[in-house]
Amino acid sequence: MNTPLPKRKALGKGLSALLGDRPTPEILAQATMIPLSKIQPNRFQPRSHFDDEELVALTKSIRKDGVLMPILIRPFGDGYELIAGERRWRASKAAKLREIPAVVRDVDDLQALELAIVENVQRDDLTSVESARAYRRLMDEFNYTQQQVAESIGVSRVQVSNLIRLLQLPDPIQNMLETRKIFMGQARPLVGVDSTTALTLAKHCVEKGWSARQMEREVKKLSMVGKKPVAAPAADVAALEEELTRKLAIPVALMKKKDGSGVLKISYQNKLELDAVLQRLRKEG
Repeated sequence: MNTPLPKRKALGKGLSALLGDRPTPEILAQATMIPLSKIQPNRFQPRSHFDDEELVALTKSIRKDGVLMPILIRPFGDGYELIAGERRWRASKAAKLREIPAVVRDVDDLQALELAIVENVQRDDLTSVESARAYRRLMDEFNYTQQQVAESIGVSRVQVSNLIRLLQLPDPIQNMLETRKIFMGQARPLVGVDSTTALTLAKHCVEKGWSARQMEREVKKLSMVGKKPVAAPAADVAALEEELTRKLAIPVALMKKKDGSGVLKISYQNKLELDAVLQRLRKEG
């Protein structure tokens, strides 16, 4: 049984407006000018790639018209920590501004991470692997289950599960997802494929413009000719993967071979995560 979501401090009305693009009179009334030197980056920022051309364009706009939408910050040390609005903050620094309009909210670390994720989701800024890492962080650092992540961010549990499975892919393929050379639908069939083959297929996908369906066909084709076993799970196997992933709160992959045998792969990132899985397994026993 999932534990209840931890209680959060109320953020008050207008939260969605704080994460949007258009300022309302209420938001502008709450904003105050804060020195840029007093603001540090968001330690919980899930987005790792910022488009240089977009930042240049935003910098030019800010030089001309100023910052129209206040950023969201929270008290931190002797200054503030950014929660939402990193592109505006970066562009304002590039534009040599000294101050920036900001709304201050006193939120905890969990809320800061959630708000950073929600802002990027609303803007469709995160790549699939950035979302996966952010969801994984909620699970690792705040003991969220996949269901709790889904409820917190406003997505389905299946989507959370599918995204987290992408973290089983080799780093070069995760980098391709991060730079949008390939996308989730094209990468999902590669989960469970040996690293060398998966990377070769991912490169072919980019070079030849394969669709997600074509990638599925190529992976299936390899399994049919008796090459290295790959994971092309049937619906029942996929359902079992999701069930195990949910129960263990950690990515689980099933690789099925032609002779009916297979491999159960449980991925963990550190000893604490391994200990947590072992405790769950012992409880089940």
